[in-house]
Amino acid sequence: MQRSRCPGGPGPAGKGAELGRRAGPVLGAGTLPGPAVRRTPGKRRLPGAARDGEAARKRPRKRKKAGGLRAAAGELPAGPDEPRQAGQRPDTGTGTAPGPGGRGEPPPRPGPLSMPADGAAEPAEERGEPAGLSRRQRRNRQKRLRQQEPSAAPDGERGSGPGPPEPPGPAEAPPEPRSGRAAALRARMEERLLGARFRYLNQQLYTGSSRDAARLFRDDPAAFHLYHRGFERQVRRWPERPVQRIVRYLRRRPASLVVADFGCGDCTLAASVKNQVHCFDLVPLSPRVTVCDMAKVPLAAEAVDVAVFCLALMGTNLQEILAEANRVLKPGGTLLVAEVASRFEDTRAFLRAMTQLGFKTVSKDLSSSYFYVLEFTKTGPARPGPAPGLRLRPCLYKRR
Repeated sequence: MQRSRCPGGPGPAGKGAELGRRAGPVLGAGTLPGPAVRRTPGKRRLPGAARDGEAARKRPRKRKKAGGLRAAAGELPAGPDEPRQAGQRPDTGTGTAPGPGGRGEPPPRPGPLSMPADGAAEPAEERGEPAGLSRRQRRNRQKRLRQQEPSAAPDGERGSGPGPPEPPGPAEAPPEPRSGRAAALRARMEERLLGARFRYLNQQLYTGSSRDAARLFRDDPAAFHLYHRGFERQVRRWPERPVQRIVRYLRRRPASLVVADFGCGDCTLAASVKNQVHCFDLVPLSPRVTVCDMAKVPLAAEAVDVAVFCLALMGTNLQEILAEANRVLKPGGTLLVAEVASRFEDTRAFLRAMTQLGFKTVSKDLSSSYFYVLEFTKTGPARPGPAPGLRLRPCLYKRR
């Protein structure tokens, strides 16, 4: 019995056609039919997935932009079947516009390793670049090479790009010493050294007797000049100098009064008043100064009308020094004391001790926070015996 060959018939051919319609569309002419595959309902086959009996295929990736440049340079073929010509676009087969503003790839920026000036592309091997670099990788490589050129090139040949090499710059002169800054630093160091020596000398004067101070400056007269400079710098910061207060006091009194200035310094008091002033100190800063110990001045007893101690009550033998002032003062004479305010431990006790030394308190000015001014008058000779309240703190300056 002859089988029917009609499509859709009960024969084997009809069954194959029916299976083909279920499996998918009929293959076009010129293609080879593959084995029929039944799709499972509800599952979707991903692009690139393998059918039964077939090997898995990779998804085609998008061609990078650098492919066009490599094709233009003659490194890559234009297609799988035939090579492209230089400058041919891979999609249309037309050449790119050579000038800026066209629709093709813009020309690369000129650089030491870019293509020649005539526009013809050099192969990557001739430029010394590895094949297969993208445009960004090539640009980064050229940038690194440009950065390495100045250090790798010999003197006078900086860079290998077009154009004449840059002339070597002038040799850098060594920096000049900053005289102003050095002078300021030297002055600051000298000021610190001066402050340190002043604090040391000041401590020696306040913690030793007047005899020790006289011996110290007799052996080293330059130390007194240094101490006086530090003293002046400290007093200059005060709103008022105590010696000016005493100058105003004497100008209101008769000019016939004889004055004894204990610890006169640079004789500012004697130069500011018309009175006769006997100036005593440990070192002569002026021709008027008589060098002596403040506890033993070369004056006769009851020879002066006014005795002055302006920031000069130094040493541990205060009772001897004030007793010497009582000796040279006339009866009813005036004793003026101007001293740093912080030195007074107990002002009332100090005033009571002064009565034992033959002085009576006339006035006291405690208004200033820097120094006190006390006025006494002589009532008689000093009484023997210790004066317990006659104490002053040593004026020690802290390091700043």
